Parts: sequence; C-alpha cells; structure tokens
Amino acid sequence: MDIPWFKYSVDYTWLSTKDGEQGHDHTFNLLDPEGRRLYFSHVVGKEIAWLREYLAENTFIAYMLAPKNAGKGTYTKGLQEALGGDYFTHVSVGDLVRAAEEEYRAEEKNSALYKYALENYRGYMHLDEVFAALLARTTQSLIPTEFVLTLIKRAIDSVPKKTVFVDGFPRNLDQVSYSLYFRELINYRQDPDIFVLINAPLTVLDERIKHRVICPECKTPRNMVLLPTQKVGYDEATKEFYLNCDQPGCKGGRMVKKEGDELGIEPIKQRIMMDVQLMERAKNLYGVPKIELFNALEADKALDYVHEYELTPAYSYSLNDKKEVVTAQESWVVEEHGVKYHSLLPTPVVVQLIKQLYNTLKK
Repeated sequence: MDIPWFKYSVDYTWLSTKDGEQGHDHTFNLLDPEGRRLYFSHVVGKEIAWLREYLAENTFIAYMLAPKNAGKGTYTKGLQEALGGDYFTHVSVGDLVRAAEEEYRAEEKNSALYKYALENYRGYMHLDEVFAALLARTTQSLIPTEFVLTLIKRAIDSVPKKTVFVDGFPRNLDQVSYSLYFRELINYRQDPDIFVLINAPLTVLDERIKHRVICPECKTPRNMVLLPTQKVGYDEATKEFYLNCDQPGCKGGRMVKKEGDELGIEPIKQRIMMDVQLMERAKNLYGVPKIELFNALEADKALDYVHEYELTPAYSYSLNDKKEVVTAQESWVVEEHGVKYHSLLPTPVVVQLIKQLYNTLKK
C-alpha cells in the first residue's frame, strides 16, 4: 500500500518491555485475561501500584489523538484492565453526538438534552440552529465546537468524579486551542491534563479496519485476523467463523462487524489526514504534557526491545474432523515506504501508556 502523505517514524524511548530483566525468559499468553494480568504485574507492577494509589485520591483529563482505528478504545480498555477498579470514564465524542441526535430526534424540545443545553450551552449559533445542524449532520460536517463542549460536560456531569479519557476532541485544527483550556471552558475542575498521541502505520490501520469486530455488550473491539479472543466459534448457517467476547465482566456476547469495513481506510482518507495534522500540531504545543504511543516497530529492531510473543501474528481458522475450531498463526509483517514493520499486540502498547502516565503524573 503506497501512502505518500504519511511517514511513520518510531521513538523508542518508552518502548522496551525488557527493562530490568536479567536473563529471565518469561512468556505470557496476551490473548488470555490471566496471562495479561501476570504480564502487567511482571513488566509494570511497580507503576501500576503507584497509579492505583494516585487515582484513589486524584484524577486527570487525557485527550486521545490518533488516526481512526489506531486503538484508542482498545488501549483505554487495556489500561482499565491493568489497573482494575473503576478509576476513569471513556468519553467518545462521536458516540455522544450520535446519541444526542437520536435523543433529540425522538423527543425534540421535550428531551432532557434540550433542557440541559438551555442551561449550559454558550455559543454564537442559536440553540435551535444547533439542533437543526445536529439533525442534518453528515460524516463530513461538524456541529459547533461550543455544543460539543456542552455534550462532554453533560457526560462528565452524569458520572462521579473520575479521570476522563476524551476520544474525538479536538477533531479539527480550530478545536486545538479549545482543548488547551478545556478544564476552564466546561467549568469542571483543575485536573492535570495530558495529550495521548497514538502512532500507527496506515498499512496496519487498513488491515485492522477490514477485519475488526466489536462486542455489542461492552463495546470492546477485537480483530478476526490480528486480535482474536479465546472464544472462536463457527456459524453453520453462514459458514463463517466468529469471535465471542472474553472481556472480564462481560456476558460474552458474539462480536459483530461494521458495514463498510471491508473497504479499509480509503473512504476515510481525508479524516485520517486531518487526524495526522492534529497530532503534528499537538506535538508542538507548549505547556501540556504529551504521551506518545507506538503501535509498530521496525522489523530489524523489534526484538531488541520486545519479546516475540508481544508481536502481532496473523490468525486463521479451520475445523477439524470433530467440527472443532482450530486456530493457526504466522508472523505478520507490513511494509510502508519501503520499511518493514512488526505490529505490537495491544498489551505492550498499554505498557507504554502506563510507564508514561507514571512518569508524567509523578512529576
């Protein structure tokens, strides 16, 4: 895949999961919840203990910036799993806008949303025009930033005081300045705020989108080819393999595909270009701490920093003579601008996040 408008480069500062190892050869099953628990304890046990203690008394706000499908939801879920407890809430602006549209379309000015906006929205556009724009919106059009702030404030008001991961704001270059003063604009609190930037080769994102699935119950995302669960089934009627969710605490529903995902990143190329520009702008901001996560490592350097079991394999499925599902895997390598990369499983990327949160908040 030739993508001349993007150059992926890796900063290895926080990437190593071999820090402090003295010849020990540990292997963990990162597809298994118990394997992940042992892995987190082994690699970042000290940092996790400190973050739990910090979050018991303190909160922060994190803005997650990344190309679409780079792993924002996956890594947030992974952090929650690593820490345990109920320390933070994940606010997806896209989900808030879609829910707002449905709520207003059903009840209009009688809705709780409209009444909340009457008391809390401030902006240049009349509120009735805002809701008209909400109903007429498309994936290419944006509703006023001031109304987005109102939706975020409403979401935060609806939960006890927790750390907030904001996914999808800022969405364009004009909104970056709003994010610098987000805490004051929503009149909420004076928490530390952090930008979390997620880098990934776009070739990886293309494959992720084509094969992704999501749990309809807990919204945990997975991938049929690159990140399966431990529970793989086979549908005799459709002759297709499928995944069942194995996220701790979830009922284990059958994971589903999104319509149009088979086209990969091509339909959202302009959106991804904007996301990349936003990340570049955020990297140059002064006064706000920044955390950078990297999804993939150069193939010729990867094993200097991580173990082979931390690399993303490609999975395939078949049925044996007993009609049982058999899973096979092989090494997965992508190439972008002539450079070969190994993609990381989500768990070592979550380790990058934990290490940098510990370093940033401890300061």
